[in-house]
Amino acid sequence: MNLAEQIQQHKIVAVIRKADENNIVPILNALHEGGVQSVEITAETPNVLQVIDTAVKQVGDKINIGAGTVLDPETARSVIMAGAKFIVSPTLNLETLKLTNRYGVLNIPGVLTPTEILTAYESGAQMVKIFPADAFGPNYVKNILGPLPHVKAMVTGGITLENINEYLSKGSTAVGIGSNLVNAKQLKTDEDYFHLIQTARAYVEKVNELER
Repeated sequence: MNLAEQIQQHKIVAVIRKADENNIVPILNALHEGGVQSVEITAETPNVLQVIDTAVKQVGDKINIGAGTVLDPETARSVIMAGAKFIVSPTLNLETLKLTNRYGVLNIPGVLTPTEILTAYESGAQMVKIFPADAFGPNYVKNILGPLPHVKAMVTGGITLENINEYLSKGSTAVGIGSNLVNAKQLKTDEDYFHLIQTARAYVEKVNELER
């Protein structure tokens, strides 16, 4: 099973912003214990290359570690060299997509319109990211993917326990969840990490309801 298929199967990608070398490993361990299989560490994170390197070396054998908010091919190459297994962007940059295809690395570019979705797909994107999803809602996803049923789409932006299954039932392949799941700066105590485990588990169990 390739990485795109794994993300499609497990459906949740945790978006981690502003973590550091000291807390990234406990964050990933908590998410993994809660059942989350894939994460993206955003590229604007200070010392992001070292954070990714630490994450991959410490827990890369049990969780898929990617890089998010990748805006250009130079950044994409740097995070790939640091160990990122996939790339996520808020925008569609064809040069970035070309580079990741060259390296055989999954790239999930940000798109919103049918034209952007089709352009990304025809340029080799195995999956696209509809962003910001909450600006238009689940019905937009259903409508926009209606004529493009062959496209795998992850939605990001405003995903909550209350709406996650509506997005998935309307055609989304997966969801990216940021601060509603992980707020790195607020994780300080064992109780905080226990709460993160419980929150991750709640999202995973919610997704599993669709298959019952």
